[in-house]
Amino acid sequence: MAQVLEFKLPDLGEGLTEAEIVRWLVKVGDVVAIDQPVVEVETAKAMVEVPCPYGGVVTARFGEEGTELPVGAPLLTVAVGEPAAEPEGSGNVLVGYGTQAPAARRRRVRAGTAGVDGQARRPGTASAAPHARVHAPAPAPASDPTPAPAATQASPPAEGPVPVISPLVRRLARDNGVDLRRLAGSGPDGLILRADVEDALRAGAGRTRTAGEPVVPASAAAPTGGEPAVRAPAAAPRAGDGARVPLKGVRGAVADKLSRSRREIPDATCWVDADATELMRARTAMNAAGGPKISLLALLARICTAALARFPELNSFVDTEAREIVRLDQVHLGFAAQTERGLVVPVVRDAHARDAESLTAEFARLTESARAGTLTPAELTGGTFTLNNYGVFGVDGSTPIINHPEAAMLGVGRIVPKPWVHEGELAVRQVVQLSLTFDHRVCDGGTAGGFLRYVADCVEQPAVLLRTL
Repeated sequence: MAQVLEFKLPDLGEGLTEAEIVRWLVKVGDVVAIDQPVVEVETAKAMVEVPCPYGGVVTARFGEEGTELPVGAPLLTVAVGEPAAEPEGSGNVLVGYGTQAPAARRRRVRAGTAGVDGQARRPGTASAAPHARVHAPAPAPASDPTPAPAATQASPPAEGPVPVISPLVRRLARDNGVDLRRLAGSGPDGLILRADVEDALRAGAGRTRTAGEPVVPASAAAPTGGEPAVRAPAAAPRAGDGARVPLKGVRGAVADKLSRSRREIPDATCWVDADATELMRARTAMNAAGGPKISLLALLARICTAALARFPELNSFVDTEAREIVRLDQVHLGFAAQTERGLVVPVVRDAHARDAESLTAEFARLTESARAGTLTPAELTGGTFTLNNYGVFGVDGSTPIINHPEAAMLGVGRIVPKPWVHEGELAVRQVVQLSLTFDHRVCDGGTAGGFLRYVADCVEQPAVLLRTL
């Protein structure tokens, strides 16, 4: 008799709590090998192919393409060989689960229940959800992938841990005054999903629980087949309501981050016009000398890192819990990149230690990956300062929103010919507007103004930068 192992959506790292199924790479009845990619998912940060840690026959898939699943939700079940033997893992690790980790102690369940919980976590991983489940009954044939019916859902206890994985779900409940102990989750093992909280809000669930008050059940029924139905929208749009676009994926992540930035960071913006004629001439001369071409963005990045060395207050973040400003030794420079999936901010690691040629190459690599949708979560997180070249959109100025939890962002407008007083004479020069949005908690206007003025001086007279190298 074979074992049926349930593979759940793993923790994909960097605080990601959910992913959308973009494309299934296997179907029911397919034979898969250990570590074979089985599904392509889209997180708020990148497209990721998820490998399965088990080898065997796919007996069921959970979720159609376009379905959004939380971390810990079932992805598929695989029938493997002998039931008495523990499945052998590959040893490879996708953040949050490792295929070499031994299975945890298993418990017997009654016939007809969803399965046997077993946890296979590597030390140090953040995922609290079990990643493997061994089913007591024999697997259904490949031609009939319907799993056993789910057990009746029990109400959550009045005391003890609340079955919630996603911090977003906890925040949604906290911000709206919903008592999670009143909800019975519709996810695996009673896991409370975001949709359950939203259902409770639509149903007008009370803000506090009174004695004897019943638990509010989740509205979504458990799936009866290998492909669960997609949750219906809360309400059908009425005529004249206009189109509704789901705020999820990259767009949803951007919305959450920008909202948090505006909510938590008391920002201020200062700006200055600068004569970029000499900087453009210097770039032309550098590229005429042969060798790899140097991008304008790389020169601006080099100026930024030199300015941050002089004004380290802006390469920091605020630890709100400790009420401390944390100044960072390394500059991991984010830069805004517009893609078909939306705005993303790839991060150039150790930008302070790179020359213009290295910066140019890294900007090109990350931009190409961003457009292809192949950036990894690690390449999209951990920035300490952001450079935003919105001049590519043909605009002169902007007041950027800080990329939380960073302390500042430098915005660069388009470089265009404008009348300018140069050496006492009116002349046509290449002029750019620079703007700096900064967290007023980490510094005052004097520091921010000094940083911006130094950047402008380097743009106007690139020789100024040479004195700092």
